[in-house]
Amino acid sequence: MGSIPAFSSVPAVKSSLAPELRDRAAIDPGKPDGAACLRSPVSSTVGSAGVSDKTKKKIVTGDAGYVLEDVPHLSDYIPNLPTYTNPLQDNPSYSVVKQYFVHVDDTVPQKIVVHKDSPRGVHFRRAGPRQQVYFESDEVHACIVTCGGLCPGLNTVIREIVCGLYNMYGVKRVLGIEGGYRGFYARNTVPLTPKVVNDIHKRGGTILGTSRGGHDTKKIVDSIQDRGINQVYIIGGDGSQKGASLIFEEIRRRGLKVAVAGIPKTIDNDIAVIDRSFGFNTAVEEAQRAINAAHVEAESIENGIGVVKLMGRYSGFIAMYATLASRDVDCCLIPESPFYLEGDGGLFEYIEKRLKENGHMVIVMAEGAGQELMSKSVQSLDNHKDASGNKLLQDVGLWISQKIKDHFSQRAKMGINLKYIDPTYMIRAVPSNASDNVYCTLLAQSAVHGTMAGYTGFTVGLVNGRQTYIPFYRITETQNHVVITDRMWARLLSSTNQPSFWSPKHVMEDESEEEPPMELLDDQNCTKDDLVGIGKGIV
Repeated sequence: MGSIPAFSSVPAVKSSLAPELRDRAAIDPGKPDGAACLRSPVSSTVGSAGVSDKTKKKIVTGDAGYVLEDVPHLSDYIPNLPTYTNPLQDNPSYSVVKQYFVHVDDTVPQKIVVHKDSPRGVHFRRAGPRQQVYFESDEVHACIVTCGGLCPGLNTVIREIVCGLYNMYGVKRVLGIEGGYRGFYARNTVPLTPKVVNDIHKRGGTILGTSRGGHDTKKIVDSIQDRGINQVYIIGGDGSQKGASLIFEEIRRRGLKVAVAGIPKTIDNDIAVIDRSFGFNTAVEEAQRAINAAHVEAESIENGIGVVKLMGRYSGFIAMYATLASRDVDCCLIPESPFYLEGDGGLFEYIEKRLKENGHMVIVMAEGAGQELMSKSVQSLDNHKDASGNKLLQDVGLWISQKIKDHFSQRAKMGINLKYIDPTYMIRAVPSNASDNVYCTLLAQSAVHGTMAGYTGFTVGLVNGRQTYIPFYRITETQNHVVITDRMWARLLSSTNQPSFWSPKHVMEDESEEEPPMELLDDQNCTKDDLVGIGKGIV
């Protein structure tokens, strides 16, 4: 199975600013001729880390509403850093590439569907190798850590970071931090070489181990400093990226020459800004096995019902795409689309209708769907959280299965045969498929190129089909959700023929909460007090 979502690949664009001025703006915003539109420090509470993150947003403006949300650079806080020629220019593997260095002025737009009079909008720095690097190969001492839950592709990312550092830049010292964030100060490390990681992409899980929580910024940065580490690669979800942001801020406060890069990981595909997260395609593909099994069970017996619970704490992307890919699903329930059980237009009525028409049905639901219904009938876990700060969820699959059984035995007087399948941990534990393996390779190599070029405090990700460097705050300030007033959800409703379970009033309320028109700083205005002049962007 190939790549699931159809993501458009668009060319990177260049700002209207001259490359030399643009470069100075990115690297030294303190200079008058290279000043950027800098927002005031912003405080935000950071999940399980429990610390406030104060960060300066690095904003550059240009003609026609052009905005670059740039990422930090080591030279922002360490003056007079030496640069070196990128060893890739002597790498025989790259000798056939016509232009293998990314232009300093290349950026990628966040939004590509615009009107003729629309502003150019928010852009991110394009990822890739630069002509000059800020680390010599012998100087680099890198480390890799995996945090949070398992996801297909973790080992592939680890492998490609190690091989990228060794084969592209000649780096020989790479450490694996075992057991997540707490491994920095409480666990052993393991040396990583291309030989050690050669076959790990064929295995699920992570060879480094992982854990939730355990983030102690001071202890982690002390460990980084004591070990002489100067490149940190953090693979994890939005909570882990918040922790990475704190590590970067502390490193910057201490004035250390240490580059921090994040590789976003969430099987739910709920990380903001990026097209998709690695492991998502594999999860959708693997979910087909469970859906197929549920369909076989359901159609093999009179009034058979197959219920499949998939991952999706707050976002129902896996359930939605797995349903669209399967075509055997009669009803898909996700957190973004509330539903009700009884009464006209309710779930029970729809189930009874489908059983009378087809003699069987399959229900796919995300783990976060229907939690508000459960809290009314069972003991709520609203105040209980895991070590990462995520709210603990009730098992909605078991709950709704029992509700369906009770309804048809007590009220509908209709015999049913229900089978419940929960493949959650089977899906998380598989190795990544071919599509995700390629994507993991691109993410890992882009992260390596970025840290070698001196960029820090960034997450690498795919935006409109292009690899980009995204500031941590853009990844962690919100989550990606299914928009149920969008055409993709309409396609699903058309495929399953299920009711929306929504009244017109609900739809109007949802539309009123849609994203407002894009302003200069996407979701906030950049006032005169926020701006420092840069080229034609002077206010």
